[in-house]
Amino acid sequence: MDGVWKQIGAIADENSGIITTAQVEAAGISRTALKRYVDEKQLIRVCKGLYVLEKGMVDEYALLQARSGKVLYSYGTALFLWGLSDRVPHTIDLTVPHGTNVSKIKRDNPQIRFHYAQPPLFEIGWTETKSPQGGTVRLYDKERCICDLIRDKKEIDMQLYTQAIKDYFRSGANSRKLLKYGKQFGIEEQIRTYMEVLT
Repeated sequence: MDGVWKQIGAIADENSGIITTAQVEAAGISRTALKRYVDEKQLIRVCKGLYVLEKGMVDEYALLQARSGKVLYSYGTALFLWGLSDRVPHTIDLTVPHGTNVSKIKRDNPQIRFHYAQPPLFEIGWTETKSPQGGTVRLYDKERCICDLIRDKKEIDMQLYTQAIKDYFRSGANSRKLLKYGKQFGIEEQIRTYMEVLT
């Protein structure tokens, strides 16, 4: 195993099994070397600028997010990642800023459901956590997820909705943050009603 391959392996280890052209170039490795490893079937090209090790374990949640820096896990997927739903998501929920072109991701991943948010609202509540495979992923915090559920109640599976709301309030709700978000989304009174009933 040569030194360049060891460097690429180290990059993959640090990034949930994912390697980008930018990371490789920052490490002083040429694109020619990257192409050679793809030709030798040691690396798999996922899409432009994104690679995984042929024999490596890849964090699917981190890989999907690596395709676009603008996507955040939300709704049912974020609830699963926070432990507020015991359902492994069959449809992945991602939120992007309104106007973001996601046609390539949609084409390659039919199991994704996109939600769109206006830029000021898109920023509210985003954070990071670990995926089930251990990679770092970006998603909305618990309070934002609860606000999204309440705002879109008619679109949400009732079992998921009920479990998430009850589990959130049982696990120690951050009432101040929830009310702050509720005010920004225009659902403060609905949140107060839930707080009165469930706390």
